[in-house]
Amino acid sequence: MSSFKRKTLSGRATLPQGTRLSPFSTSTVITSTGIPSLDDILGGGLPLSCSLAVLAPDHHSAYGELVQKYFVAQGLASGQKVCIIHDEPLRFAREGIWMAGSTPSTPAQASTTAEDADDAKASQHDDKIKIAWRYEQMKKFQTTVSCSTNYSLNDDLCMTFDLTCRIPTAALDAARQSAQLIPIDVDISEDGTGVIKQIEELLSNDTNAHAVRICIPALGSPHWGDMQPLAVLTLLHSLRRLLRRYPNACASLSLAPHMCTDTWGGPGWVQKVGWLTDAAISMSAFGANPSLSSLFPSHHGIVQILTLPAPHTILPASDKYSTLRGLSSAAGTMGGSGENNLAFKCMRKRLIFETLHLDLEGGVTERRTTPSSNAMALDASMVHETMPAAVLATGDTKGSLATVEVEFEYDATQAMSDVPAKPKKSKKKVAFRSERPDLYDF
Repeated sequence: MSSFKRKTLSGRATLPQGTRLSPFSTSTVITSTGIPSLDDILGGGLPLSCSLAVLAPDHHSAYGELVQKYFVAQGLASGQKVCIIHDEPLRFAREGIWMAGSTPSTPAQASTTAEDADDAKASQHDDKIKIAWRYEQMKKFQTTVSCSTNYSLNDDLCMTFDLTCRIPTAALDAARQSAQLIPIDVDISEDGTGVIKQIEELLSNDTNAHAVRICIPALGSPHWGDMQPLAVLTLLHSLRRLLRRYPNACASLSLAPHMCTDTWGGPGWVQKVGWLTDAAISMSAFGANPSLSSLFPSHHGIVQILTLPAPHTILPASDKYSTLRGLSSAAGTMGGSGENNLAFKCMRKRLIFETLHLDLEGGVTERRTTPSSNAMALDASMVHETMPAAVLATGDTKGSLATVEVEFEYDATQAMSDVPAKPKKSKKKVAFRSERPDLYDF
């Protein structure tokens, strides 16, 4: 009889609420950010004792704070402790999002009921479309992952939130009374050391087995004072040190827009932020570049991965288990080879991360019935020369005429060039027209 025994889940310590073991390493416990597609990019979720930094350099949008609202809402919904560090933390919590159906509908929500019904009818109509038999067994074209795909075992690990729903006031009051929601105000006279001390005091006094989420929605905003790059890097390093000491805590933060580029912190600033955090992504919106908005009308910005979490391992779990990145064995379902380009878009009810793909003009899932804009521009730039000729029809006593048009097509750039080019045979297009089509039956 062998002396080795297989380890079972019953012999291990119970996991905190709203967490699960990482599929890549059994020594890593992960939790959800509230966005299933972002969890997929991180390798299943954000590991405990790790930090996530979101850089959103666009001054005209607030996608970084939107990711933090998902992070806070997921923590409150799953029963975890949430610490918000902001100049007005309670106001930020009241503006948070919540699950659909858990709150009474507001007038804005009631007005969109008809739109939801139309969307449902449109999806049902698409499902009824018949296609060729050889393509019936193929999977539908998908650009992102859903919550049911990643979290089929634990329903409370990642909730489905609605951007049109606000968190109920009763839920916030109950969270404050039970010390589940902990607000920390930012003092403009401090350089971040006071915030680190408050976080350390909070984590040291927490004797429960609950997971603790630390959220900093706008690090470096004017309410933090005149912070220098060295002070920001010191704060990130101190926060990372605290998370290593308390393995049941995780943090998510967003930098102010003016601090998300190298022009503020000097060359290599963005890379330094990635070094001092366990995970870092950049969400560059198209608001400041109209040409990109017209080129990618289905997306709102580009996602760049700076750092991926890899606790207890050398290789990040995202390299093996991320479907959107395209490096795993499941990347075949996304139709990509190698690492995919990623983008994000904010719809009426949710924020999703997906693979960057061309619009319908590029041949994705639908067919155009009118010429595309690129084709029309190409036709307008071409130079045509038409030579009409009238030919008298023979054998017709009534004298009906038939017109033949011969069209020569050539490139205008070659005609203007002084360098003699190799003569090419011109293409001919013949069009036959007649006043009596009944005599010419083809």
